Amino acid sequence: MTALARLHRRFATAVPEWFLALLLRLGVAAPFFMSGRTKVEGWLTLSPSTHYLFAEEYRVPLLAPETAAYLATYAEHLLPILLVLGLLTRPAALGLLLMTLVIQIFVAPGGWPTHLLWAGPLVYLIARGPGALSLDRTLHID
Repeated sequence: MTALARLHRRFATAVPEWFLALLLRLGVAAPFFMSGRTKVEGWLTLSPSTHYLFAEEYRVPLLAPETAAYLATYAEHLLPILLVLGLLTRPAALGLLLMTLVIQIFVAPGGWPTHLLWAGPLVYLIARGPGALSLDRTLHID
């Protein structure tokens, strides 16, 4: 076995799965939560610019702009908090993955490199769960 292979094996076994899952949960929650905060004034009052963007630029089929604005804004607040806590992690990650797909298909098709950066951790969390350091594991939900 080469020195590089030994180093790789040592590193791979030294990083616990719970740490990797926590890092992915925190990393993917941040951009969504920060995006949600740009859409509101105060705690959860949608800003006029949010209403404008959903009416004029973020046209999502099958949803009225007002409904889409509220759904997206509330989801960008609630789902990342759930991910950080590791509570209902798989459904929260699925919700953010669906939001990512809607953004990719209908809002910003050219943003695929960023959307892949979001999709990777979300798919991992859906497939593997939140890890041992989570409320899901503590409450025996996962």
